[in-house]
Amino acid sequence: MPVPIPRQRVIPAVENGHDGGAAPRTDPPAGSPTEVTRGTAPGSTDATADATDTVTGPVDGPAATRGHGRHRRRRRLRPGGPTAAEAAEALARVAAGSAGSGPATSTALTLLVIEDDPAGSFAIPSLLDSAELTVRVRTARNLTEAERLLTDDVHCILLDLALPAPGARGGEPEGAGDELAVLRHVLRLAPRHAVLALTGAENSARGPEAVRVGAQDFLYRDELDGRLLSRAVRYAVERKRADQAQRQLTESRLRAQENARLERGLLPTPLLEGAPLRFAARYRPGRSRALLGGDFYDTVRTADGTVHAMIGDVCGHGPDEAALGVELRIAWRALTFAGLCGDELLSTLQRVLENERPDDEIFATLCTVDISPDGRSAGLCLAGHPSPLIARQGHLAELLPYDDNGPALGLLPRARWPRRQVELGRSWSLMLYTDGLIEGRVGAGNQRLGQDGMVSLVRDLLAEGLRGDALLDAAMTEVRALNGGELTDDVAVLLLDRMVPTTR
Repeated sequence: MPVPIPRQRVIPAVENGHDGGAAPRTDPPAGSPTEVTRGTAPGSTDATADATDTVTGPVDGPAATRGHGRHRRRRRLRPGGPTAAEAAEALARVAAGSAGSGPATSTALTLLVIEDDPAGSFAIPSLLDSAELTVRVRTARNLTEAERLLTDDVHCILLDLALPAPGARGGEPEGAGDELAVLRHVLRLAPRHAVLALTGAENSARGPEAVRVGAQDFLYRDELDGRLLSRAVRYAVERKRADQAQRQLTESRLRAQENARLERGLLPTPLLEGAPLRFAARYRPGRSRALLGGDFYDTVRTADGTVHAMIGDVCGHGPDEAALGVELRIAWRALTFAGLCGDELLSTLQRVLENERPDDEIFATLCTVDISPDGRSAGLCLAGHPSPLIARQGHLAELLPYDDNGPALGLLPRARWPRRQVELGRSWSLMLYTDGLIEGRVGAGNQRLGQDGMVSLVRDLLAEGLRGDALLDAAMTEVRALNGGELTDDVAVLLLDRMVPTTR
């Protein structure tokens, strides 16, 4: 015999929530408040129900047909008030009270009630609220049903702590001896949902303990009324949202702190032990809230007493460019300690760039200087990078020769980078920088500072007697002032000083 298909049972929202078991009436006009109970089979008299899904508020579309093809049975109505399975009859009064005042924006909430009440003594009161309210109430008699009904549209769970703990292997209940085992199970099952714990007054200590374990609030069964339940549901939902937002904020802060530590660890530590040189550097990434950009620099002293300095710039400002800059810096340091120099060094760095860059269009400019052990001369290689500035004792600051400048790394597959020998003198200051320092604007127009402007600015600062860190700080401050604010590009500046006292 074919199984009859369950029909929807539509009950008008009357004051008492039901009409004493009268036959089903015709559907109300569209937009009027209704109650839909899933799967009431015609002629069924069985009082045992395994799950109920009720809705208050305007019903149309898919919500009115949920549960087709399955047999759900509705508990008998009790004169004393609606049970959990019949909560929609009470909830409908809220919608009915506002139906005559015209359309209004309603707050939709879905409440999943998990309780096992064989005696039918548990009842959900009307969710009274001053605002428009549309509530879907789902009830489950056990955790297995709750897991099936716990979908993403559920906002809050009302859990009866008197439920037995879920079974485990071997017949021993999970969390044997733990009065809150059922709550812990639900919290693991629904980590993103708000949970209200329901307990009896005789177990008053269990409620606060439930909040300590993870519930948003607790309610006493004997003191439950509509207004209290309405406030508790809304409070639990908003508190859960606030807790999740705070957790996400905390996680973001921890990630930011971890990233900052990593980025600080990737900045270079100069290895100049034994060198008669003073070192100073300034670094400022262009991207917001970052400590590391596409610019990179390093300085080391090899075993033969030669001091090697390098500064470079990967095109772009994102984290990929910053990571590539770190790779090039570390590769440069390793190759320098391995004895490579000049064209051989830059050719190897280009192969590193070609294999590590995320895009074939990414390139990097580079300037390398190797200063002889006596400090009077140096070898200079430029790969599409601005020429360093040198200030010799008794001479005006100027740029080192740059007519033998080679192409940037990554542009030409078989490029060459000639190494030019330059004289430094007895006492000098050598400043290496990236183009972020010279591409700032001068005033409100389109004029850029440029290399000539930078040389003029440094000459004035040297004339004031500034050296080392004070010189770099003053230069950065002046460049930002001319730009009218912070520079948008990454900026790296490296300064090496060799000051030999004049003998009489």
